Amino acid sequence: MGSAQDGIAGERRQLLNIAYRLLGSLAESEDAVQEAYARWYALPGGRRDEIVSPGAWLTTVTGRICLDVLGSARARRERYVGAWLPEPLPDRPQRENGQESLADQIVLDESVAMAFLVVLESMTPAERVAFVLHDVFRYPFAEIAGVLGRTPAACKQLAASARRRVGATPAPATATGQADTIRRLKKAWEDKDVAALVSVLDPAAVMTADGGGLVGTVLRPVEGGAQIAQYMLAIADKAPGMELLERSVNGVPGLVARRDGVVMTVASFDVADGRVTRIWAVRNPEKLGPWGL
Repeated sequence: MGSAQDGIAGERRQLLNIAYRLLGSLAESEDAVQEAYARWYALPGGRRDEIVSPGAWLTTVTGRICLDVLGSARARRERYVGAWLPEPLPDRPQRENGQESLADQIVLDESVAMAFLVVLESMTPAERVAFVLHDVFRYPFAEIAGVLGRTPAACKQLAASARRRVGATPAPATATGQADTIRRLKKAWEDKDVAALVSVLDPAAVMTADGGGLVGTVLRPVEGGAQIAQYMLAIADKAPGMELLERSVNGVPGLVARRDGVVMTVASFDVADGRVTRIWAVRNPEKLGPWGL
């Protein structure tokens, strides 16, 4: 019995990784996984004994819960103040006490890069579930059919549709190339050098900020490299003492703005041909919890 229980508990990390990629929120991911486990333990003992693969059962239930959350997300996002962005994740710190936080359990790879998560947001809930489970986690369509309540063939079509959305996005810069570009942006920002900022920003760059109505920020995307440069300088003028730190954000080079030791903003970037094409700035303090540890 003990080993069986250990095996069930051991599924938690995988389920959290699936849920985060589906929902883009640590809190919602944890809630979905907790609910899946609650349903497991609510089953009569005899029913649990009949389940050949508890891990597959938990994955199916977690996927269905996430599908429901995604279905209701549109209405919730309509009430959200300004743009909604996925929750940014820091690199896993080396904790002296050996304990892992929720963020530590998420594997940082290309499937959690902010640019990728934003593309996932453009998918329908069913497309996102089919694509993440199949293309990211390699679950067969026969199992995904049980999550979506559709035929394997229909799930295959959903994943193909989602794949076309991903395929329409340009290939990301290498980590080294991105880090060099972000370092140039950081220096220009710190120097308040508008010409240098404009040179590192693509003329058609877009900046999206997420304050959640809890802190001041632009409610609509800022479009154009020159406009973004002016906005960045205005921020620097309004926040004397702001410290910029180069940090990995969702496994990709990014920047963290800190003031008086408190993280105020976590910024992710898309880079092409040595220039920043997209900026995603998360300022909502409810999404910055992992950065204050």
